[in-house]
Amino acid sequence: MNTFNSILIANRGEIAVRVMQTASALGYRSIAVYSEADALSPHVRQADEAVCIGPPPVAQSYLDIERILAAARETNAGAIHPGYGFLSENSEFAAACEAAGIVYIGPSAAAVELMANKARAKAHMALAGVPCVPGYAGEDPSDDAFIEAASRIGYPVMIKAAAGGGGRGMRQVDDPAGLTKALARARSEAQHAFGSDEVILEKALQGPRHVEVQIMADEQGHVIHLGERDCSVQRRHQKVIEEAPCPAMTDKLRFAMGETAVTAAKSIGYRGAGTVEFLLDEGDNFFFLEMNTRLQVEHPVTEMITGLDLVAMQIDIAQGLPLTLTQADVQFSGHAIEARLYAEDVGRGFLPCTGTVALWQPSTAEHIRIDAGIDNGLHIGPHYDPMLAKFIAWGEDRESARCRLADALKMTVLFGLTTNRSFLVDALNQQAFAVGCVTTAFIEQAFGPEDLSPAVPSVECAAVAAVIQYRWQRDSARQRALWVPADLLDWSSTGSLVSRYRYVVAGNTLDLNVRAGGEDYRVRCESTEITVRMVADSDNKARIEVNGCTVDIVYESQSGTRTHLFMDGEAWCFDNQMVAAALAETPGGDGRVLAPMHGRVTEIMVEAGDVVRKGQRLASLEAMKMEHEIDAPVDGTVDQVVCTLQVQVAIDDVLFEII
Repeated sequence: MNTFNSILIANRGEIAVRVMQTASALGYRSIAVYSEADALSPHVRQADEAVCIGPPPVAQSYLDIERILAAARETNAGAIHPGYGFLSENSEFAAACEAAGIVYIGPSAAAVELMANKARAKAHMALAGVPCVPGYAGEDPSDDAFIEAASRIGYPVMIKAAAGGGGRGMRQVDDPAGLTKALARARSEAQHAFGSDEVILEKALQGPRHVEVQIMADEQGHVIHLGERDCSVQRRHQKVIEEAPCPAMTDKLRFAMGETAVTAAKSIGYRGAGTVEFLLDEGDNFFFLEMNTRLQVEHPVTEMITGLDLVAMQIDIAQGLPLTLTQADVQFSGHAIEARLYAEDVGRGFLPCTGTVALWQPSTAEHIRIDAGIDNGLHIGPHYDPMLAKFIAWGEDRESARCRLADALKMTVLFGLTTNRSFLVDALNQQAFAVGCVTTAFIEQAFGPEDLSPAVPSVECAAVAAVIQYRWQRDSARQRALWVPADLLDWSSTGSLVSRYRYVVAGNTLDLNVRAGGEDYRVRCESTEITVRMVADSDNKARIEVNGCTVDIVYESQSGTRTHLFMDGEAWCFDNQMVAAALAETPGGDGRVLAPMHGRVTEIMVEAGDVVRKGQRLASLEAMKMEHEIDAPVDGTVDQVVCTLQVQVAIDDVLFEII
């Protein structure tokens, strides 16, 4: 028996909070670690004890094994739970915990090491009789060897980082012309993400489903599976929506896939929670993809349909306790779907975004579970994964779960960050998703560039925002001039005051005038006049009448110039441009290359004086665990290299000037 009464969670955000919830419920003392950037994060506040382990960069904090072990020794932690990401699939970390006499809540270091490398994992599974996708393990790492292997396998092919996952170091190549460049980019991204540039090659299956099987194994050698999850909805090879059970699953297929997953786990002497991932084609043929030797992000959907607490099972197994369930004991009830809420700009290729949470009001509907690691006032920086929260809905059937999830997302308010919330609602409401016919190509097939463009607020929304800002300014004036009667604040010697507002939202400019009369407001935008009446207003919520129609809104006014507004199921940010002394026009726009996001410059490929062509790579930017190429927008000569290698830049910072 490995007895312990305290657990250090070597992670952050929502997964740290989620592990703490179970640990506390079971009577364990929970210990948080945090970087300087996370000092005010919810997981720090919720822990019984918390230790700062370094500055924001992950290499100096959440990936620093010695700092985490020092924190464990300092707090007398009996066990460490790695969560997911960071060190959760690092065999060195698992071994270091064991050597330090600290229980690692996960599999053995040997099992982690074997499955951490995709090349070795595939070779092992093939010997164990697990069907694998045809590929090349990169025994000869030269470009020529990969070119020959790709020709033999047949295009399209997929390049994958051997040492990691999460979509990093992955490139699909459709023809020989693009292979060499894709290899270079995949190796570079893999090196930055995992410290190894080793890659493998696989046949790219066209339109498969991504289906994974949750397994649980104890130290006594018992292994069971807890059903499957469909994780086919992905962008940039990263999961966005997951569900259980898989809509395409039959009893026969579930039995075969479950047995194969159990065989895979037994073949490596597995212990704890793990996931065996497969690609499933239209003919119900499935192929081993990888094994995740940790708890998955999407584990809540399994918990919702089985009634099991997977973290509690992990802790029991780590204590040396045998499984209390047999395969026959595992029962499924209803359907569950999970959506990942990211801080990202969908219209800009799902680029990660930063900002500060101005207001967070998640849905409280029945049969909705929300795992989150954010709170009002929390700053979301560029150092970590942009996932903010997970929304999980349960239903008696798939359709009720789908509708509940879409409604919960529509009713959730999050101000201060650009998110994928509306995109998730649109995806859930797509016909292909509604009938359960999605594959890994779903997003590319269902959404064109115009579908991913940012929505444009209505004139009515802008009018409401202008009224809110007007009232904020009026109330501020009232505080400064207490001797002025309230009924005179909206008036001048020539009649009721008129305030001007200019909003630039989603590329559209709206000029509005607000004229007030008590609780009634007339707002003019060009030739359109909107009447707004404030019916009730309290605690960031208001009931208003817009042209006679009653609407409930949520808002946050940070000043007289900025207002966040949630109306008609959409969240908007309105900045009054009229407060600026003058609106600067972007000079010649043209050859300035701006940073598309906050991030760190990892490569600079050109110098001042270099002649470049449109589309030529100038630099690479690493943000939120992804590497992004910065290309020349025009033909010309590099006049100035503004950015500096390994230095952090902010969104819209000038990186290069081309003339």
